[in-house]
Amino acid sequence: MITAIVLYDLPVTIGLEECRAHFARIAPDFLGIPGFVRKQFICRRDGKEPGGAYMWKSQAAAEAFYSGPWVEGIRARYGCEPRISYYETVALADRDSGKAGAVE
Repeated sequence: MITAIVLYDLPVTIGLEECRAHFARIAPDFLGIPGFVRKQFICRRDGKEPGGAYMWKSQAAAEAFYSGPWVEGIRARYGCEPRISYYETVALADRDSGKAGAVE
């Protein structure tokens, strides 16, 4: 399991509430992406730096997604390159499901 942290910069014309509305509108679109597990949509409280904490079944699935139309959309909408960092997800604790422990 891979966790990808993705951040990018917003133009001054877009704030936290516009970001929140956009993320809520597009959230369902992620459910059909191959290899996608979960995304937490995030935005710095001052509204300047949004992104996501994604979970993927593999780094290959993540890289396929980030190299496709998604990155072009970020460039077109926000005029910047996203910053993407990959991490091995070694353990999880999820209060809602009651599951906690190692990830294989």
